Amino acid sequence: MANLFIIAAPSGCGKTSLVKALIEKTQNLCVSVSHTTRVARPGEIHGKNYFFVDKDEFDAINDNDGFIESACVFDNYYGSAKQTVKDLLAADQDVILEIDWQGARQVEKSFPNIISIFIIPPSIEALRERLTGRGQDDAAIIERRMQDAVSEMQHYNEFDYLVINDDFETALDDLSNIIHSQRLDTEQQFSKHQTLLASLTRQ
Repeated sequence: MANLFIIAAPSGCGKTSLVKALIEKTQNLCVSVSHTTRVARPGEIHGKNYFFVDKDEFDAINDNDGFIESACVFDNYYGSAKQTVKDLLAADQDVILEIDWQGARQVEKSFPNIISIFIIPPSIEALRERLTGRGQDDAAIIERRMQDAVSEMQHYNEFDYLVINDDFETALDDLSNIIHSQRLDTEQQFSKHQTLLASLTRQ
């Protein structure tokens, strides 16, 4: 029985770096690669970071009910392919979806047993510093991202877990602990160890 995790965070909270490190240290855990209409950034690879598609191709998938969630973020469209997620779960892979709170609401309709995690910064000042420090956006875009971040963080209580990314390694350990605790859930342990449990409880 595989788990479907949602990890959400405002821009600048370190979600991408944390998830990358989490995947590297955790066996049998992967990220579902999303489709997007935005242009690839330097170093990003089609099929690895995202499936980079044009708006017509994105709309065609969406019109055929091919996404379990989709959203428009900063004028670009993102979507998680339904079949990709189902195939990974069927292969007994724990899967992470990197989406926002709106996407989480959509996914819950198809996968009610998701485990959702929200990442926040240690302060609003730290978030502004991180967004500015990336050197990717001008002042107007940073202000827009800050406003959107405050709006997103108002939905933190819709998630199962809350992780504060003050120290990277501490936040990574927190995420790792959440993943491993879910794998020790009684129902999952029963699924994996039925023979053992039967022998231990037989009278």
